[in-house]
Amino acid sequence: MPEENCTTLTEFVLLGFTDRPELEILLFGLFLLIYTTTLVGNAGLILLVRLNACLHTPMYYFLSNLSLLDLGCSSAIAPKMLVNLLAERKTISVTGCATQMFLFAAVVDAECLILAAMAYDRYVAICHPLLYAAALSRRVCASLAAGAYLSGGLTALVHTFFTFTLSFCGSNVINHFFCDIPPLLELSCSSTHVNELLLFALCGFIQTSTFLTIVVSYACILSAVLRLHVAGSRHKAFCTCTSHLTAVGLFYGSLLFTYLRPSSSYSLGTDKVISASYTIVFPMLNPLIYSLRNKEVKDALRRTVERRVFSL
Repeated sequence: MPEENCTTLTEFVLLGFTDRPELEILLFGLFLLIYTTTLVGNAGLILLVRLNACLHTPMYYFLSNLSLLDLGCSSAIAPKMLVNLLAERKTISVTGCATQMFLFAAVVDAECLILAAMAYDRYVAICHPLLYAAALSRRVCASLAAGAYLSGGLTALVHTFFTFTLSFCGSNVINHFFCDIPPLLELSCSSTHVNELLLFALCGFIQTSTFLTIVVSYACILSAVLRLHVAGSRHKAFCTCTSHLTAVGLFYGSLLFTYLRPSSSYSLGTDKVISASYTIVFPMLNPLIYSLRNKEVKDALRRTVERRVFSL
């Protein structure tokens, strides 16, 4: 392959979901609706937590951070995807591709850590309620959130740097709807062994360690709840955890399937559907999951709406 072909690459072509115009229009309408709902739902949840003093607790602090990360995840992917669904040339610049990869990787890794912090919050609240105020003080919560963002940013920087130091000497067509790591590794004419090791090591460590933290936390919670003799207390304890467990199951199931596999087993057609789930659909569902199953959130929303109506 001539040397100049490796140095003149300025853009990638994103194949997206389909090349049929009628389906692209349908997908544009569907994803635009989902993205709009994501923006309204997550921004509304963040605002609701800030406006209601009764929600100024560690659980809702982490929940508002989760909503912020969901906004970031969806906004890193959806706008360019929507533009390309209507565009004749479905391209993205190399700089834009690197930026999209960095933002997406940073948000996903940070979200794993925030979900683990939320599980720890439930563990302390149910198993050690007398220590709750000290174990999850405002300073501790801020440190956990800051650590999540910093860790996500550093691991994303490593992935992005090592991916874009590869040579792309052949096709510039990415068989995906955004700049994800596996399809870019497929395009490279360099050895991707180091990149795959980094993917397994960094993503594996963050995703597996946080998942194990969640599993251990809920194992302790389950043990504590089963020792309760009052059925109402058991029900209340389980209700505070079901929303988080639902979000964890959806998020980790798709991530572990996508990234913790050898490259030989990748099926980009299947991966597109799964990737659309955790980048576009799940960020829309999280506010609904936490709102519809949480009495405190519903009561805070009702009070906020009533205050707004009366003020008008």
